[in-house]
Amino acid sequence: MASWFRRNRRGPERAAPPSATPPADGTTGLGEDSPAELNRLVSELVWYVNAHAGHLPNQSVVTARYVCDLLSATIATSTTRELDVYAVISVRAIASDYLRTSVATYLAAAQTMAGSTTEGTDPNAALLDEQLNLLWDSAAEVFAAAKSRDLDALRTQGNFLRTKFSRSDLQL
Repeated sequence: MASWFRRNRRGPERAAPPSATPPADGTTGLGEDSPAELNRLVSELVWYVNAHAGHLPNQSVVTARYVCDLLSATIATSTTRELDVYAVISVRAIASDYLRTSVATYLAAAQTMAGSTTEGTDPNAALLDEQLNLLWDSAAEVFAAAKSRDLDALRTQGNFLRTKFSRSDLQL
């Protein structure tokens, strides 16, 4: 009897990542800016980081995963209020391009320099960490903006209610 964790295995290889290519009709079946589509992009990014974690500096893996967590938290704010266009663009760009490009470029540079580093030092690790920290800061700012937008809406609603139900309006 095959155990549950082997049902997605293809021979000795690991399970294939979620498909990054859209269907032949040019659509993903999801709205391009929908939270489900953004979550799919972040899930693919997490898979990509995990798949290459053995070739990345430990700190870089942690930072990249933290960026993914911030992106997921930003998307989760859409359950109470739709994400604004700037948040959608930022999340999409980080998840589908910026972080993946930084990691892929590091991996290519590390492969080129294989064997030329001395005593385990990697000059490109500092560059990757710098890039990932910039992405972390950016993702944190997008998350803070999404949360503050919720707080602004709450304050606006409070001001409306205060004005609507002020004492003078209640007197007949």
